[in-house]
Amino acid sequence: MRFIYGIFLAVLLLSGCGKGDNFIPDVAVNFTMPLTDPRLSRLSSAGGAVTIDGYGIAGLVLYRRTDNGYVAFDRCSSVNPEQRCAVTLDNPTITATDPCSGAKFLLEDGSPVKAPATRSLRQYTVTIAGNNLRVIN
Repeated sequence: MRFIYGIFLAVLLLSGCGKGDNFIPDVAVNFTMPLTDPRLSRLSSAGGAVTIDGYGIAGLVLYRRTDNGYVAFDRCSSVNPEQRCAVTLDNPTITATDPCSGAKFLLEDGSPVKAPATRSLRQYTVTIAGNNLRVIN
């Protein structure tokens, strides 16, 4: 009976040793900046995007959608996130590219548009209070 339990335990342990799901870890994000700040000037019209370092895993991408709403994503690519490769903004700023894998993501919703990406970028909550843009999770 011990032999059977031993085999069961070994199978259980070995099955958990695979690469597993690559995911972007949860980290606290609490970013606030006035929309009048010059660093956010590209957000004054639809299709504008900026990157902000020092928040999330690899920084933030802030984007003003075509419906004039705002979205924020972690710059950490969802392709091999353990590498913490920060996506860069393309020109025009409709997409962002992972320079490590070549994957592309649509900034309207963070969805993957070019392989090898299969998962969206991690999205954060954006609120506008008065003249301040706030990004939280």
